[in-house]
Amino acid sequence: MASAVIAGLGNPGPEYADTRHNTGFRVLDALATRAGTRFTAQSRVNGAVAKATLDNRLVWLVKPLTYMNESGRCIGPFVQFLKTPVESLLVVYDDITLPPGAMKLTIGGSDGGHNGITSILQCLPNTFARFRIGIGGKRYPGQDLADHVLGKLTEEEQTTITTKLDTYIQGIETWLSRGTAFAQNFINKKTSP
Repeated sequence: MASAVIAGLGNPGPEYADTRHNTGFRVLDALATRAGTRFTAQSRVNGAVAKATLDNRLVWLVKPLTYMNESGRCIGPFVQFLKTPVESLLVVYDDITLPPGAMKLTIGGSDGGHNGITSILQCLPNTFARFRIGIGGKRYPGQDLADHVLGKLTEEEQTTITTKLDTYIQGIETWLSRGTAFAQNFINKKTSP
């Protein structure tokens, strides 16, 4: 069975650690801890990489260190270097169209205004799986979207994400073990937070 790549999107640096936009990083950190592995920054791939065995399958975990808007500069070359089929790539990221804590697995479609996905689509075909985690929409009508996604999670949002980390990991493991179609059925039934 071919190896898989699971990428979490976010921005590097402590100032971004608890922001809504770093939800992908947070999930990957939890997954790495569960798998008993650690991330190592690798400048040649512009990312932090960890290697794990999940469901008897070699899995590469990667967090781009290029900042969100240039996520493709890490993920595209990394997938190509490994010669991993694009269909064996799962990208975990925040989504403003879903309620906080909700999750959804999709393939294809538009970038949904997410700059990290826009960047990846400039480097890879639109056939990778997307594990979207809800952060909710802007907090008030006139709020700048960047202020919302780069804003710190509220205490309630922190609790919601933390409480659901096991469910997110279970969804990722289902994708690895049972494939996209089965995982979509499993994950998308749990869309409410």
